[in-house]
Amino acid sequence: MSGQVGVLIMAHGTPQHREDIAAFYTRIRRGRPPSPEQLAELEGRYAAIGGLSPLTERTLAQVDGVRAALEARAPGRYVVAYGAKHAAPLIEEAAAALIRAGVDEVIGLVLTPHGSSLGSQEYFDRAEAALGEAAAGGEERPFTAVSPWYAKPGLVTLLAERVNDARRAIGGGESGHSGESRYPVIFTAHSLPERVRDEGDTYPMQLEESAQLVATAAGVQRRQVAWQSAGRTPEPWLGPDIRDVVRQLAQTDDVDGVVVCPIGFVTDHLEVLYDLDVELAAVAADVDLPFIRTASLNDDPRFIDVLADVIMAADVGAARVSDVARRN
Repeated sequence: MSGQVGVLIMAHGTPQHREDIAAFYTRIRRGRPPSPEQLAELEGRYAAIGGLSPLTERTLAQVDGVRAALEARAPGRYVVAYGAKHAAPLIEEAAAALIRAGVDEVIGLVLTPHGSSLGSQEYFDRAEAALGEAAAGGEERPFTAVSPWYAKPGLVTLLAERVNDARRAIGGGESGHSGESRYPVIFTAHSLPERVRDEGDTYPMQLEESAQLVATAAGVQRRQVAWQSAGRTPEPWLGPDIRDVVRQLAQTDDVDGVVVCPIGFVTDHLEVLYDLDVELAAVAADVDLPFIRTASLNDDPRFIDVLADVIMAADVGAARVSDVARRN
């Protein structure tokens, strides 16, 4: 064996070409093709943000950054591969590539700070199954799934800085400013079916804790969690919806504007660039409420360091080597 550790970085994925949108949408719908009206609506959303989502470009920049950061910290130890849930290269293809590279074990990281049974766990399950299939007939590779990392101090600091940058830009100042409470901060994440709460999924609690950590670091006095980008299915989804929250805030006398921090997302993509920058911005304009969104993390070098930190923390062997080095 090589003595190397595979790192499988996973994200949602997005169409690479306009002609790929229908197949992509069908895959998301678990093989059910969208109606012409549904397809036209999704194509319209992509058109509104420039034609396609920049998610792949942003994600690959993050992967390249992590690869370079890990190599700088532990030369030759890590082999990094990227796999997407709904677009090429798929998670299964990336897992097979790591097996072919001869790694001894694999660490899986999903590019979302929070964990859920219907979110990150699906990525991990697919990765582990794919690794088993790719190694069929040979030695199995241990798989370690990186736990939710929303509470990492480096991430909290980065998000708090972005919140305060947005508050200054909209006129809400910072902690202690006399008008600070008139600019509430709304933390958002992708909604999930409400049944996850009944099933004991900690995703909603993670978001509340995550929002509180960032709000405290930023000195925010007035904050709440809202949800966005819910699926269009008959069952209820986690709420309140961010659009309803903005409409309600506009009806109060003690709000002059709103800051939205999409704490559940780490890149610019459709759910940020359309659902917030286009759709929510239109709602805010309609109710005459000033609105600003915090900047996405994308490939900020300090964010890349956070990702490298959580990967190395999951690498028991690297941690052991580091402990020995410190003792000597």
